Amino acid sequence: MLKPKVPTMPQPTGRITPPTVVEPTAMVQHTPQSPVPLAAPTAAARPTVQLTPGAVVALVGGGAAVVLVVGAVLVSMLLAVAITGASVAVCALVIRSLIASEGQHR
Repeated sequence: MLKPKVPTMPQPTGRITPPTVVEPTAMVQHTPQSPVPLAAPTAAARPTVQLTPGAVVALVGGGAAVVLVVGAVLVSMLLAVAITGASVAVCALVIRSLIASEGQHR
């Protein structure tokens, strides 16, 4: 019915060159005539961050806004879970009451 096709390996079409052989060369050691003085290490040049009063106010305001939004979302999710739990409990009581009253009428 369905026969899978096995891909075949394509043959190279371009000019094929054999791999080149690298031969090791002799190492020549150089001895320094006089010791070279080492330079003193310098501190890495990093840009400094300067906070202006306006930037601090903006940073605090942005952080407060994020906290308020995240808090509102979490409180609304907690409220949704609480309302759902309460409604399920009320439904369970109503169904229990209906089943109990049906058994008494027979």
